[in-house]
Amino acid sequence: MKSIKNCHQVGLKNKVFVRRNKVAAYITAYKDYAALNQCIQAISQQFYEVSAVFVLDNSPVSLLKNTDSSIVISHHPSNIGIGEGLRIAIEWAISQGYDFLWTFDQDSVPTPNCLETLLETYDKLRSDNYKIGIIAPTPIDERTNEVVEGAVYNCDRFAAYKHNSKVRFYECDAPITSGSLIAVSVAKTISPPRGDLFIDGIDLDYGLRIRQKGFKNLIVPSAIMYHNFGLPIKVKFLNKEIFIQKYSALRHYYICRNHTYLSTRYAKGWYKLKSCLRRLKFLIRTTAFILMYDSEDKVIKIWACLLGTFHGLKGKLGKTWQ
Repeated sequence: MKSIKNCHQVGLKNKVFVRRNKVAAYITAYKDYAALNQCIQAISQQFYEVSAVFVLDNSPVSLLKNTDSSIVISHHPSNIGIGEGLRIAIEWAISQGYDFLWTFDQDSVPTPNCLETLLETYDKLRSDNYKIGIIAPTPIDERTNEVVEGAVYNCDRFAAYKHNSKVRFYECDAPITSGSLIAVSVAKTISPPRGDLFIDGIDLDYGLRIRQKGFKNLIVPSAIMYHNFGLPIKVKFLNKEIFIQKYSALRHYYICRNHTYLSTRYAKGWYKLKSCLRRLKFLIRTTAFILMYDSEDKVIKIWACLLGTFHGLKGKLGKTWQ
């Protein structure tokens, strides 16, 4: 594998930029060397140089050997999850004096000018007195040709924020974790991502807490990242072809648990009751889709949804599904 610095020199093609920001990348890895390697290569080919890549490997057997000084590997065979991994990575970025931490899932591929575009937008907006916490690219799933949208919190739930390709940037409460460029100076001022959420919803909680501190979270349409979002399958529903996500029982559990927990805990007043009712409606709808369209492990997946919703309402967090 080429070093990050060498790959970057190839990608520059005689362009010269003033390097004002020190950027590190972070990848959560799990059992997929090909995806991890592709993500690392895409990071290494950025027009704006990434100084180092921090890989937190949750695989039982480490996917990488530490043969490149620009790649830092932290192996956790017990699988500590995404939330705890992000906490460790942010702590590392702060200790190493980085200005930004660029976070990724292993199945993401940013285009070569992605980081450059994000930083150029950041610098222009900062000069206009924008207080930015996270600035993120547009994630596109090439399998469905759909944008993976960021989220906003609307009184009783997190909802997708409609993508707008006609503007230079737009705000949301929480971009997805993958591709998010986190300002380390802002990360110092708030509590880190929650390890007890394990997986799913970590970005919703962290992004919203950054917003509540008065910072903006932005998505830049011209910065593109390709991202495999779940396992989409095309089905016919009410005479229309739609894509739905096919998940394992583990993912169903954490999606139901964490979204239920976060939605109901952020709700205020009577919206708490409305939030609980919405989560029960989601449970019924998800169960129906499993029964209609998922041919594998129906019973255990439905049980995962039921148990996850119950634990979310109860507030039972941690790595609780084995």
